Amino acid sequence: MNITQLKNEEGKVIDGLLLISLDIYSDERGFFMESWNQNKYNKILGENINFKQDNHSKSAKGALRGLHYQLEPEPQAKLVSCTKGSIYDVAVDLRQSSQTFGKWVGIELNAIRKQQFWIPIGFAHAFLSLEDNSEVLYKTNGLYNKGSERSIKWDDKDRGIKWPLEQLKLNSPFLSEKDAKANLLKDAIKSNNIYK
Repeated sequence: MNITQLKNEEGKVIDGLLLISLDIYSDERGFFMESWNQNKYNKILGENINFKQDNHSKSAKGALRGLHYQLEPEPQAKLVSCTKGSIYDVAVDLRQSSQTFGKWVGIELNAIRKQQFWIPIGFAHAFLSLEDNSEVLYKTNGLYNKGSERSIKWDDKDRGIKWPLEQLKLNSPFLSEKDAKANLLKDAIKSNNIYK
């Protein structure tokens, strides 16, 4: 298992965001990998992780889901993987006390490399499907709670996220009505809908 700390566009490490490359054992029958081992991950992450929910989505090429996050009483850390196709996965730092508050990291996850993206509590998360029928599986340590769910607009100009829409030959992604109406980060700050 190889762990990489992720950097933003300016080359600054965003504390807590990790890319996990798993040990994969392949032969003529296929492959085997250990995608979750609580003892190993607790050691890597330096905390006791108790996942409560698994989410599995399938998305058409060009579909974008997010930027989503949950506040108390059910904030969520996420362990994200792409099990079919490929996605561009993004996390935005919403921890007001962080030196990288408002900054983002984007990485490609795909079914070939089988990497995982660890996103701790304190981040908004979104992904753009780069292929038809891309499937994303992610574990969360908090249960879904509609009352604590929040969203940041995917194209918040102050964030400057560089979504790879050109490679998909799209001007804008396919969005849910909820995501299309999401707030800008500056509005979330005004309404105190961020992490301390």
